[in-house]
Amino acid sequence: QVQLVESGGGLVRPGGSLRLSCAVSGSSINNYIMAWYRQAPGKQREFVASILSAGGTVYADSVKGRFTISRDNTKNTIYLQMNSLKSDDTANYYCWLPSYWGQGTQVTVSS
Repeated sequence: QVQLVESGGGLVRPGGSLRLSCAVSGSSINNYIMAWYRQAPGKQREFVASILSAGGTVYADSVKGRFTISRDNTKNTIYLQMNSLKSDDTANYYCWLPSYWGQGTQVTVSS
């Protein structure tokens, strides 16, 4: 059974940083694209960033230059380093492996 478990969310002040992790069990991530999505209250889930098995990355315009997605295939884990956080970044952040979703981790940016 494939499971994705996100961690690292929390409350942070505007301008602060957080690092999210997504640990995958039940499947090797080596050959798969993986991604982060987010969903704010009352809004649809939206794409944040993706990373190919070879390491190529794509970012939503809203996070470009502030967020960095990475992966460690030896740990079967992906990460999302979030810097210069804004209140608009407040959302539940989800990890995605093709056909699978994690349960999400809440990020709240507030003073």
